[in-house]
Amino acid sequence: MLGQHLEVRKKSLMAFDACLVALSLWLAHFVRVEVLPLFPYSERLPIIVDFSNYVWMWFVTAPTAPFFLKWNGFYRSLLGDKTAAVVRAMFFQMLFSSLVMILFKIDQSRLILLMMTTLSILLLIFRDFMTRRFLAYRSLLGEKKEKLLIATSPARCVQLIATIRTHPESVFTELLTFDLVGESLDSLSLVLHCESVNRVLISAGETPFEKVASAIRTCEIEGVDVCLLADFFHTSIARVQFDDFAGMSTLLIRSTPDMSWPLIGKEIMDRIGALVLLLLLWPIIAVIAVLVLITSPGSAIFRQDRGGINGRPFTMYKFRTMFSDAEMKNSELAAYNRMTGPVFKMDGDPRITPFGRFLRKHSLDELPQLWNVLKGEMSLVGPRPLPVEEVEKITDCSQRRRLSMKPGLTCLWQIRGRNYVSDFDEWVRLDLEYIDRWSLSLDIRILLQTLPAVLSGRGAS
Repeated sequence: MLGQHLEVRKKSLMAFDACLVALSLWLAHFVRVEVLPLFPYSERLPIIVDFSNYVWMWFVTAPTAPFFLKWNGFYRSLLGDKTAAVVRAMFFQMLFSSLVMILFKIDQSRLILLMMTTLSILLLIFRDFMTRRFLAYRSLLGEKKEKLLIATSPARCVQLIATIRTHPESVFTELLTFDLVGESLDSLSLVLHCESVNRVLISAGETPFEKVASAIRTCEIEGVDVCLLADFFHTSIARVQFDDFAGMSTLLIRSTPDMSWPLIGKEIMDRIGALVLLLLLWPIIAVIAVLVLITSPGSAIFRQDRGGINGRPFTMYKFRTMFSDAEMKNSELAAYNRMTGPVFKMDGDPRITPFGRFLRKHSLDELPQLWNVLKGEMSLVGPRPLPVEEVEKITDCSQRRRLSMKPGLTCLWQIRGRNYVSDFDEWVRLDLEYIDRWSLSLDIRILLQTLPAVLSGRGAS
């Protein structure tokens, strides 16, 4: 796992842990006021005033707790049991809070402080346990691992694999190797295509400068990030950053948006947005499913393998808009394709059902893809995913850079004419414009412009 990714993930956990400590204060007050009085001899306990008198503790404990945790090594690694670190950190947190109470002569319940410390320890240990279980589960799923291709000489590959495997977070990475010295760059492109590689680690070592530069150019064109164990290259599209990989200094050459808080915000917006839309639109989704079944024989949901990020296949869901034997007629209709490039589109497609034509006109057939967004396979905004067989037909490596971001329900192509665009190169140009200009505000603008576009059916067929 790249140091930059790991640092962003740790900062996210620090913010979440601060919220847990704040929650523990409220829970401690609730237990003291509402639960303890139910037990015998509770009348001996002093009377506790309302929670507003303890709000000051939020401003003391929540901001400082992550720093005590970090100081005690809680965030040193995402793996391994860290119970001792939590207990030590929360003990120092309790001492700090007690010192504040003494210095400012705040006379309040020490029992609540003790219960808050205990609850914080329990919540943080549980959070850490669930995080480790989740990451362990992801590491067991091969398709969830980040695929890293090590491109250098065979001997250097062995050394780098040994170094990387000593790093705790290496369990999140599937390692592939490529002989950059002995094999051709055409083979490198083939490996990137076939293995859906997420990142390439290049060690210049014994490789001629020209070949290393060409390898970087190949990755740059295809939108695959490069970690270079050197510092002497210039790029035209990609941005160069210093980063850390398994304790080794690298140059990160990015052709996609940086890992950042806005990108995390995009992920959060995707998941929450998909969940809210599914909850709000489920009656409409149910009605459409029934109408699809009534108006033509076959399943209500159409499943198809599409190319996801870096071309990795996933199963995309749509409402079925064609007759059941539609795919059997593909070869018969190939001559009527009005789209240049590998994509197939035709006017007046006879395979589309009457109700399916209505669904397509208003993009209602795409609603089941909210489930893909909720699963993390798609985004609300991003390049539209192509069928796997169409992805495999893309011969221009520069066009594959549209695969470097997670596919989405809508994008610039959706709001700038959809089916009016008949040139695949223009479609790709819009997708690359989106990738190069990406920001969270751009996503929001596209979402706001998508609604009137789909309601009017502009550019749809």
